[in-house]
Amino acid sequence: MTVEPDRDVIKDVDQAVTLLARVREEVGRVILGQERVVDETLITLLAGGHALLVGVPGLAKTRLAETLGVVLGLGQKRVQFTPDLMPADILGSEVLDEASSGRQSFRFVPGPVFAQLLMADEINRASPRTQAALLQAMQERRVTIAGQDHLLPRPFHVLATQNPIEQEGTYPLPEAQLDRFLLQVDVDYPSAEAERRMMIATTSGADTVPARVLDGGELMRLQELVRRLPVGEQVVDTILAMVRAGRPENRALGDIEELVAWGPGPRASQALMLAVRVRALMDGRIAPSFEDVAALAAPVLRHRMAVTFAARADGIGVDEIVARLCRHVG
Repeated sequence: MTVEPDRDVIKDVDQAVTLLARVREEVGRVILGQERVVDETLITLLAGGHALLVGVPGLAKTRLAETLGVVLGLGQKRVQFTPDLMPADILGSEVLDEASSGRQSFRFVPGPVFAQLLMADEINRASPRTQAALLQAMQERRVTIAGQDHLLPRPFHVLATQNPIEQEGTYPLPEAQLDRFLLQVDVDYPSAEAERRMMIATTSGADTVPARVLDGGELMRLQELVRRLPVGEQVVDTILAMVRAGRPENRALGDIEELVAWGPGPRASQALMLAVRVRALMDGRIAPSFEDVAALAAPVLRHRMAVTFAARADGIGVDEIVARLCRHVG
């Protein structure tokens, strides 16, 4: 069954496509040769979620987060995660104030999490306890300090960068926190031509400054538009079948139990449902297709699944299992 969009949605989509083309152009002036990474990060923000950027140092992950904050007109703050970072350094804390009359009272001092865009740099260099400080903020858009709830700004997004966990001095992120990232964006080395352009541009003495295209209110309106886009029943069934097939207990794939230690939960299907809508919108289409599902399956699922020791020993990684899932439902 195909759901027909109303005329207002079609008009809003046309306007959104023009705006998003300008956003991508501005970001592309600063971030060279990483079109897929830029698009997947934009998809995350337009879907209202958080992104985990994974790659070795020096691939412009932090630069991308800073550039998106400028282009999207978001108030941003950055936290450099280190082993000695404490939860209060991110969330804030209560301090004791004393008035001239001698009366004492506690006052809440907000931490850097109170921003529209929080850049969590090298998040896996902090201890799991500090990493977990972001759990409530990422899911509920609020933090609780000393029994009091404090609402975060709207919109609120976390762009976290992570070094490969094989590197020294890193801690794996808790599974519950990984699940709160809408997409895991793997940042690879640029092509030779892109690296050549990057090398010339960054050593010429002229620093490219991006222009603001949106603001927080306009971003939220685009996020609302995304949720109004229709999704055909066939795409819905494909998403559901793919996510459920990735769970060992369902045994949809013959050897899934031997390959997957734990599979994606319901947040995965919700994330994929939103992400494919955004990809269609950025491409100027009203409704997503199976191609959108296949293109975004890996960034949505790769951090929500864990391979078994046996699969690792055979050289089978999460992305290969996701590819099998795509073939299974395709």
